[in-house]
Amino acid sequence: MKRLLNLCALCALAVMPLQAQTGSWTADNGNGTFTNPLFYDEFSDPDILRVGDDYYLAGTTMHTVPGLVILHSRDLVNWENISYCFDRFDFQDDAFALKNHKEVYGQGIWAPCIRYANGQFYVFSNVNGKGLQCYTAKDIRGPWKHHNMQGKIYDLSVLFDDDGKIYAIHGYGEVHCTELKADMSGPIDATDRIIIPEGNAVGEGHHMYKIDGMYYLISTDYKPNGRTLCSRSKSIWGPYETITITADETFGYHAAPLTQVPRGEKYRIGSNGTKFGIPKVDKDATACSNIHQGGIVQDQSGQWWALLMMDFHSIGRTVTLAPITWKNGWPFLGLEGNLGRAPRTWFKPNIGNTAVNSQANSTHTPYDRSDDFNYPASANRTKKLKSIWQWNHNPDDKLWTLKDGRLRLQAQPAEQLMWARNTLTQRVIGPKSIATVELYVGGMKEGDVAGLGNINVPCSWIGIEQGHYGLLLRCYEQAINDTVTLGVTACDGPIKRVWLRMVGDYDNDKAHYEYSLNGETFHPLGREMPLSYQLISFQGSRHALFAFNRMGKKGGYAEFDNFTVEEPQADRSQNIPYGKTFRIINLATGRPALAMDHGMLQDTKATDNSKATRFRLIDCGRGQVQLQCEDGRYLFVAGLGMAGDVRLTSDKAKAETFLWQDYLGHEFMLMSMRTHKYIGKSPTTGSPYSMDFPGADPARRNGAVLRWEEVK
Repeated sequence: MKRLLNLCALCALAVMPLQAQTGSWTADNGNGTFTNPLFYDEFSDPDILRVGDDYYLAGTTMHTVPGLVILHSRDLVNWENISYCFDRFDFQDDAFALKNHKEVYGQGIWAPCIRYANGQFYVFSNVNGKGLQCYTAKDIRGPWKHHNMQGKIYDLSVLFDDDGKIYAIHGYGEVHCTELKADMSGPIDATDRIIIPEGNAVGEGHHMYKIDGMYYLISTDYKPNGRTLCSRSKSIWGPYETITITADETFGYHAAPLTQVPRGEKYRIGSNGTKFGIPKVDKDATACSNIHQGGIVQDQSGQWWALLMMDFHSIGRTVTLAPITWKNGWPFLGLEGNLGRAPRTWFKPNIGNTAVNSQANSTHTPYDRSDDFNYPASANRTKKLKSIWQWNHNPDDKLWTLKDGRLRLQAQPAEQLMWARNTLTQRVIGPKSIATVELYVGGMKEGDVAGLGNINVPCSWIGIEQGHYGLLLRCYEQAINDTVTLGVTACDGPIKRVWLRMVGDYDNDKAHYEYSLNGETFHPLGREMPLSYQLISFQGSRHALFAFNRMGKKGGYAEFDNFTVEEPQADRSQNIPYGKTFRIINLATGRPALAMDHGMLQDTKATDNSKATRFRLIDCGRGQVQLQCEDGRYLFVAGLGMAGDVRLTSDKAKAETFLWQDYLGHEFMLMSMRTHKYIGKSPTTGSPYSMDFPGADPARRNGAVLRWEEVK
């Protein structure tokens, strides 16, 4: 379906540009605490490694290059991108370069394992159809040496054991252990053995550790939903016993809608006519929105931590940090009194080293997302881009350049965005963000299409097409095979550049496009699009700068400048209502909390605005607070479990201390520092508030998630 709209009619829909925001999401709250997720952008299949005072995190990159990303941290909270294991796939295969209608969407390289032994770093991973790959380097920043180990070993963990042997642990359900050759030339023949038979509830995504002489295997099962398990044995070969160490911790996020393709319909990644479905999700279901699959690490103080991923709406998969409590020799996620669940907000690791702490206290984000493409002359010659950028498949380096402070892309034949070579991408960032870029169109030829897109399945884009009779502004949405087309002209001659924008609300899985002819006033084009996560390319939404020619010939070129990413919710300094008087609204009931004369906390009718519904915070430092009713009484908890009423007292010494759990948008939870559980109220039983809630449910309607509303 194609639609042609009139520019003059759209002028009435003009919206003023959003005010520029400063900063990018960081988990560090600046007060000694952090709030999950560690990154509000995609980082799949995390594996963690500590070497001395340094932490390294390796993650999946699938079909994009440079590949196998490595982040570095000094405190497990603030990270920076310091390396990729390779610049491009070095296989002689057209599929890795989007050539001759071949592709590796949903394949590429995935589920890495990072290790340090024998004075060097190792990163193991799998490439579908090519087998096990290993990259080694003396310096984590490279250069890296590639070893194609082949063999059918994937989604693996590697253990360098005390006796010098190297083991690969792999497989789903039926877990295998295979010895590897020390020179990384491949597996040792006839060493593969089953160490955990099928039927023991063990999944995949293995992470093997040897701790105090015991072998521990962390894995993830997806049947019927995501759970993280631990298996342990005194021998690498077993027998193993297995328990669940975390389940149902979603931090109050439901699963993302998954892209569907009708049964029986042949799907091709770049086709325009595929009938996609993006169904509504069951907001009460956990699915794989809970934290699962990842590694564990011990910090310098002896505390253990888990870095696990979760399926995080249309952003894709991202990383969380959770404390580990050892109980009876098992590494449970969470805290004493609430094992198996994890706080969204908790205290940063106690590194213990003053010099390291000083460096670690520098709050920063992994990437610099905005780019004006004004690189030094040396960078122009070597074509080095910021580390946030990745190409969609191997690029052709003869067809792009950094020139005069702009990125120039040569338009090559392609029927659609997903087949366009030399498409430059970066991950979207949530919870909300606005990506804007300037597009210069003077070098475009007939049939050329260039612009800003979303590489996902289904994809979408906004851009300029050079038509036979002039420029056309177009917005395309693959999900419904719809194109909105607009003729563009200027009063003072030919259009030289346009500004294109994608406005994303990724927590709510929706986005829309806008354009501007002057860089100041923006107009929407196309509809508010539903976004999804999907298991076709195994990636979330990604911004894309692209140029291709739809007429099947080599075209001209497009130039991009001043790519900016604004994050309206990155600054969370005002999320906790210090110094304010506020009501507490329970999301499950929609009713405000009432400090009853009878001495308990109950709910009341929505219109009640009496003193007994008004509260203030007492700041106890490091995100810890006490709550005082406007009538002077303090909240405290009497008893445990459902019998643990949330009550009111005039004795400040009895006041309960909570750690504020920030859920954005004035939503929050209150975790008792004494019991490590949350206050809440059942929406169905009529009971008063109690301290018996292990955490939020995926839909945030079990009664534990609250919202504050300022009273002026």
